[in-house]
Amino acid sequence: MFLQQATKAHNASQAAQKEKLAKEKAARRPWVEKYRPKTIDEVTAQEHTVAVLKKTLMSNNLPHMLFYGPPGTGKTSTILALARQLFGPELMKTRVLELNASDERGITVVREKIKNFAKLAVTNPKEGFPCPPFKIIILDEADSMTQDAQSALRRIMEQYSRITRFCLVCNYVTRIIEPLASRCSKFRFRSLDTSSTKARLEMIANTEAVTFEDGEVLDTLIGTSDGDLRRAITYLQSASRLHSVAGDDKSAVTSASIVEIAGVVPSRVISSLADAVGIEAYAGSDGDVDMDAGAKKRDAFDHIRHEVRVITREGYSITQLLVQLHDYVIGHPTLLAMIKAKAALLMAEMDKCLTDGADEELQLLNLCLKLQEVVQSDGKAYV
Repeated sequence: MFLQQATKAHNASQAAQKEKLAKEKAARRPWVEKYRPKTIDEVTAQEHTVAVLKKTLMSNNLPHMLFYGPPGTGKTSTILALARQLFGPELMKTRVLELNASDERGITVVREKIKNFAKLAVTNPKEGFPCPPFKIIILDEADSMTQDAQSALRRIMEQYSRITRFCLVCNYVTRIIEPLASRCSKFRFRSLDTSSTKARLEMIANTEAVTFEDGEVLDTLIGTSDGDLRRAITYLQSASRLHSVAGDDKSAVTSASIVEIAGVVPSRVISSLADAVGIEAYAGSDGDVDMDAGAKKRDAFDHIRHEVRVITREGYSITQLLVQLHDYVIGHPTLLAMIKAKAALLMAEMDKCLTDGADEELQLLNLCLKLQEVVQSDGKAYV
């Protein structure tokens, strides 16, 4: 009797410990994965794609597919949800091969790993799921594959189409070779609208018991994520952890913390830099020029160099600053169109140089000096 009671107590203790570990594991799980759609009905703001894929589910006749659109719009989540509904969570492990940007996907991998999986015979279907007689190979970020690898893939798609379907996921459809794209049904994923993004974030916030300081926090979160729901969810989780205090209580998430996490350059920094090159602040800039008295006495070059050094030492992302400065200049109400046009060209040139690995401080200084010349000449200066 005592042995039975001790055994029950031990089993109960083990069960409680397992439950505790499961909760801790769930708490550490990224929200992007935790709230990834399990079915295609849960996919947000892609009504046309969802409607077509629903018909595909009913017919069990899946074509090769090409999903393209901006990042964070649900491309990978949609094909994974579709595969889960077709095969179930268990059979999916053997019927679906997913390769993303972290995998080597040169011509050797296409000829070996992908080809070997494509020619495998399918196993018996499971009850309760459609389980069509084919496998699915998902190539995430397929636009990063080499031309040779894409050409080799074309032949494999033709040869094993009876038992294998391919889904190519990419941001830029123009980087997929035409012979490959023509063999796929194309699905365009558009950037999420504000209302859909807001509804999804509110659902996650309510589930995770996240509170906001005011109604503008969600708008700030959506604005900084720029239509990328994955990025917005990541920012929300980071802000939630930032505002966590001892115990289970959490302070309200603020707009300032979202801006800091997102790495947005403060408006006053943009305004101050623009003022240094001769662009006056305007009402829509949402920031006052904050200059020390000594800066006003410096000549133009020293003033610009001072601002650039301050920005560099503060550690702001120069790429992010370039995006915000572009929006600031293009949205300026009094600048001449010629000035805006030449400023846009200068910023495009700087962006190319940064992509090629040029020094950030020198590129920003060069941009500001040329911008000053353009502004002072009312756009007539040759740059």
